[in-house]
Amino acid sequence: MAATHAGTGTRLERRKAHTRRKLLDAARAMLADGTAHQASIQDITDAADVGFGSFYNHFSTKAELFDIAVINVLEEMGTRLDQLALEQRDPAATLAQSIRLVGRLTRRQPQVAQVMVRHGVAYLDSDRGLASRALRDIIAGVEAGRFHTPYPKLALATVAGALLGALHLSLTDPDFDDDTAYDHLAEHLLRMLGIPRAEARRLSTTALPDITG
Repeated sequence: MAATHAGTGTRLERRKAHTRRKLLDAARAMLADGTAHQASIQDITDAADVGFGSFYNHFSTKAELFDIAVINVLEEMGTRLDQLALEQRDPAATLAQSIRLVGRLTRRQPQVAQVMVRHGVAYLDSDRGLASRALRDIIAGVEAGRFHTPYPKLALATVAGALLGALHLSLTDPDFDDDTAYDHLAEHLLRMLGIPRAEARRLSTTALPDITG
């Protein structure tokens, strides 16, 4: 019997997890560079440096692989932001910090930013990732009387569209590549949701927590 180590599983389980990770990493790279739609399963397994047959040990179709890869990118970012909602009592402060932190984190991870820009809109109605968390904060803000919008999902679409547009500019325009751009974006979006100008400015310029770990 294969040796088992605490917290690591059997050797076979570790090898399978490693292969799955390589396939997802290859899919993420293709999603980022725009080649996912034309990639064959052979292309994917070649890029992952795994055997062709191993693909079907983990995924039924290319669509399943790419869907999981996108969700993983969005969920990894989302879990970093979850603590903000727990620590902040004010949903306006939570939303402002989330916008500013996503901008900062993703512009330091171009591959993540590319995946979000190319595929993020298609996941606005997902119950995982960034959109579900942003909608949660917007609804909390409405219920607390902080935000004034009769259509939380429309507000979500506006926030997401603005953030994805800013990420695109970060990737394509060197003059835009500045953390303070996301502070201004957060301020404008808070004002759109009904936060007064001075307070929106304050919430968008406060010190940010470190969630890079």
